[in-house]
Amino acid sequence: MQRTRPVKSYLSWFTQLSVAVVMAITLLPSAPAEAKPSRKELTAQEKQLADQLEKMTEQYNGLQVRLKQAEKAAKVAADSAKVQQQGLATAQAKIAQMAADSYKNGGIDPAVAFAGAKDPQTMLDQSATLDYFTSQGSAQVRTLFRTLQSTARAQKAAQDRSAQVKSLAKESQQKQQALRTALKSVRGKLGQSTGVPGQPAPSVASGGASAKAMGAVHAALARLGTPYSWGGGTASGPSYGVAQGAHIKGFDCSGLTLYAYAQVGVSLPHYTGSQYNAGVHVTRAQLRPGDLVFFHSDLHHMGMYIGAGKFVHAPQTGDVVKISTLADFPFAGAARIA
Repeated sequence: MQRTRPVKSYLSWFTQLSVAVVMAITLLPSAPAEAKPSRKELTAQEKQLADQLEKMTEQYNGLQVRLKQAEKAAKVAADSAKVQQQGLATAQAKIAQMAADSYKNGGIDPAVAFAGAKDPQTMLDQSATLDYFTSQGSAQVRTLFRTLQSTARAQKAAQDRSAQVKSLAKESQQKQQALRTALKSVRGKLGQSTGVPGQPAPSVASGGASAKAMGAVHAALARLGTPYSWGGGTASGPSYGVAQGAHIKGFDCSGLTLYAYAQVGVSLPHYTGSQYNAGVHVTRAQLRPGDLVFFHSDLHHMGMYIGAGKFVHAPQTGDVVKISTLADFPFAGAARIA
């Protein structure tokens, strides 16, 4: 018969096991603490974040260009519709008189119903009325029909353009909100500024560049040390930007080149993609001072070449307008503006 171990023995054995387990866990090597990134790693991270920030900046600038184009097209279409409406009113008055004259002479003319209709298009949509108007030899009737069709097309174009503008405006608002959220996170990671305020302007040889190009170079170099402002820069000079740049008076990359060329009478849009297509494309070997230089496959950063492998640009949030070496950036193309 098997003997039963006393309860005290079990308790003693369990106590000893527990102590052993605790000691074993205590003696286990602790997980190594996460190593802090080195200065080199932080610098690389800062550059990557700044690059993403610049890309978002130019996406926003491009959206603003599209928005202005749509608004302009909508206004043109609306003005056209207004003119056509005036033509329709004149033609409708003429055809009403023609119908009244016909009625006095004993005839029953469908134009009477048309002239008094609140919705002429509905009348025209009826096949019998369409057949009537299109079969008449009267120049007045044909003019009215063509005018009405033209008015309908112009109004439809205006409505389509207006819808496009509204869609772009909504897209712009969503993009701005997304950028604000992303920039708030980026600001905490970029750390201290890497700007170099007060960088002296070098002497720049023309190297065959035009007088206008050199004028733009001098205008850009005169702004060395100006703060980077997200969305900032106009033809008149540094300006308050948007979102993160709302309280900083300065330039972003395309804002700086826009300003520089405005000083010599050349108008450029505030968007790298549009500025790339604003001039004659040249190779890296053909660069002259004043040429606009673009970086990355999507051209989301740019500057102005000043010769000797250098260019002036507005780099990133927390930085200032400064001179950098072309070889340090992923060159994508260049455009000669003047």
